[in-house]
Amino acid sequence: MTEQSSYSKQLDDALAFMKSNDDFLVVSHVQPDGDAISSTVVVGWLLQKLGKTFVLINESELPSRLSFLDQYETIVHYKTSVPDRKFDAVISIDCADFKRIGEVAGSFASDAKLLNIDHHPTNNGFGTVNVIRSEAAATVEILFDLLERAGIACDLDCGTAIYTGLLTDTGGFRYSNTSPRVMEIASHLLALGVSGNELADHLLEKMTRAKLNLLQLALNRLTFTDNLEIGWVYIGKDDLRDTGAIPEDLEGIVNYALNVDGVEVGILFKETEDGAVKASIRSAGKANVAAIAQQFGGGGHIRAAGCRLEGSLTDSIAVLVEAVRKALI
Repeated sequence: MTEQSSYSKQLDDALAFMKSNDDFLVVSHVQPDGDAISSTVVVGWLLQKLGKTFVLINESELPSRLSFLDQYETIVHYKTSVPDRKFDAVISIDCADFKRIGEVAGSFASDAKLLNIDHHPTNNGFGTVNVIRSEAAATVEILFDLLERAGIACDLDCGTAIYTGLLTDTGGFRYSNTSPRVMEIASHLLALGVSGNELADHLLEKMTRAKLNLLQLALNRLTFTDNLEIGWVYIGKDDLRDTGAIPEDLEGIVNYALNVDGVEVGILFKETEDGAVKASIRSAGKANVAAIAQQFGGGGHIRAAGCRLEGSLTDSIAVLVEAVRKALI
């Protein structure tokens, strides 16, 4: 079976899963980004078209900048509203591994069937049915293919969500994952009436004063190895509160370390309330940061990955920077 025919079969299996079940729980990864939330609402839109019942959910608080998306307001925040029942049919969206589902997994029935749709190369196929395409720039790209396979045309709400996921996961169509297919889909959505310039301005350019305060704090801490190949910044557990920033304001800060000329790997370290450290790692291409993250139980893409380190901020920085240094040798 060719790669394309295998992918087509995965899409067919996903559609069969959706058509043969009902009362779905749809979940994306903890600390959701633009692709995760966009993918969630697209799946909700498709399930509506198929006449299904469903609950959209996420463990974390949702990024407020995505509130313009259709069905955003219906996504349940698990921390504040745990469902009062278990679900037999689950759709996992944009989760690189089962752990990224988080506490929402507590609402799965013990024998739940799970459809796993994702674009991370580190995904191990944890679903009953899996649609995994690492060549896709974003999970919304897979969902666009799914809609085409189903013969269901996007409307403006659906198209806006897909465009949002593509825009954010390609860094405004600047990253190396911006393929001809991505541009083909984007062109189709612009022709549909999606306002690409307004989305780019809102999602990529504008920032709150609180985020600016956080960015200034981070840049004052920007540090490099002696050979300038690795750069990193850190955010302490009290910094969000002190600057008035919110978790979504962390997005994009890691790029300031990576974008310095000569830097091969940029890292953002974020101290958590429970004493651990979360790291977002970005590569200019020389290092496979997904492989580095996997050493610490994380995962992601070759150029963008993340992990959680148990230990102090100082120790976590030292351990991860050394792992990156070895990977660059």
